[in-house]
Amino acid sequence: MTHVFHRSAVASYPVAASGEGVYITDADGKKYLDACGGAAVSCLGHSDKRVVDAIKAQLDAIPFSHTSFFSNEPMERLADYLVARAPGDLDRVYFVSGGSEAIEAALKMARQYFVEIGQPERHKIIARKQSYHGNTLGALAVGGNEWRREQFRPLLIDATHVSPCYPYRGRQDDESEEDYGQRVADELDAAIRAHGPETVAAFVCEPVVGATLGAVPPVPGYLQRIREICDTHGVLLIFDEVMCGMGRTGYLFACEEDGVAPDLLTVAKGLGAGYQPIGATLVSKKIFSAIRDGSGFFQHGHTYMGHPAACAGALAVQQVIEEDGLLEKVRTMGGKLRAALEERFGNHHHVGEIRGRGLFIGIELVEERSSKTPFDPARKVHAKVKAGAMARGLMCYPMGGTIDGRVGDHVLLAPPFIIDENHVAEIVEKLAGAIDEAVSAR
Repeated sequence: MTHVFHRSAVASYPVAASGEGVYITDADGKKYLDACGGAAVSCLGHSDKRVVDAIKAQLDAIPFSHTSFFSNEPMERLADYLVARAPGDLDRVYFVSGGSEAIEAALKMARQYFVEIGQPERHKIIARKQSYHGNTLGALAVGGNEWRREQFRPLLIDATHVSPCYPYRGRQDDESEEDYGQRVADELDAAIRAHGPETVAAFVCEPVVGATLGAVPPVPGYLQRIREICDTHGVLLIFDEVMCGMGRTGYLFACEEDGVAPDLLTVAKGLGAGYQPIGATLVSKKIFSAIRDGSGFFQHGHTYMGHPAACAGALAVQQVIEEDGLLEKVRTMGGKLRAALEERFGNHHHVGEIRGRGLFIGIELVEERSSKTPFDPARKVHAKVKAGAMARGLMCYPMGGTIDGRVGDHVLLAPPFIIDENHVAEIVEKLAGAIDEAVSAR
């Protein structure tokens, strides 16, 4: 009996009782290897004492102070830390409690920026199909996850969606990756021109697409072309790195690998590694300056923004990542996990593609490999994979609707940055059993 309104009103959940390293143990004593970080959150695992001690120390000092009255030391220090390492001219940090809030803040900042500089007609947002930017109404509106959007569509603001950069499904046989990237990027140019550049405020995208597509990185040149198009039309570029950022791809900011910087950048998940709820929107100098020198006030806010204990925990997380050299470890162990997956699934009849960067890896499942035919969605292969993995003591992140919101299945892996080769072997063995069982079930 429970009085909790869980995510699923019909499911029964094991109770998480403790965590140690990359494992969670439930109340019955069963251990689960967390190969997805929950939802790409727990990048340091579940028991880093340095982070816990930092949070405890902040609670002893002061647990909460409202940001309409005070700043606080951990918030100031965390902002300094992030800005010192951020790409481009991202110069200010607006702290919130999670990824959806970070996107909401970014959208409002983009709108207010154009009001402040005397271009109030700019209000339209363009994003991509098969993206996910959060579950609040603004974030859901700009996201391209059709399954999540469908029943709430009457409540959503209008947003235009162009094609994702998804070469496994979208690149033509006679097309190079670079040419494909330019073609789909140019859809943004066409959409801006169709609306009238003077009406478009921002373009939003995930540099490496997370849950909806399953760790799909951009092809070479794609993000550079996106940046060029935005600059040509005076449109702001928003990178959503809530899932792919904060070291997940082997770089603190995922866009670093592509050499492209946005005007606004959102992070969460790996920012605080799950030790406290926290997210942030990083803001370029020109946007902050326009608001500071205009009205002087960003017309937005949340009660728990800049929470001292959350910021103290997140700062400790980022210091651990740097001090322990975990970005390099992500690249190394990501390569080993990818190689082990390729060895086990590289010729698997029901695995179409293995993709991703660092410890952010997607496996697309198909009915038939050579034709890329997806499974009938009625079979719910992704759900069967999750159930089979949990039964084997493995947490992974399968999703359906990969191709268009209805058809397609993939599995997302995003294990903690602290995994070793034994964990890699365990992940692959247990995942193989779960996939083989799921694809054979009717």
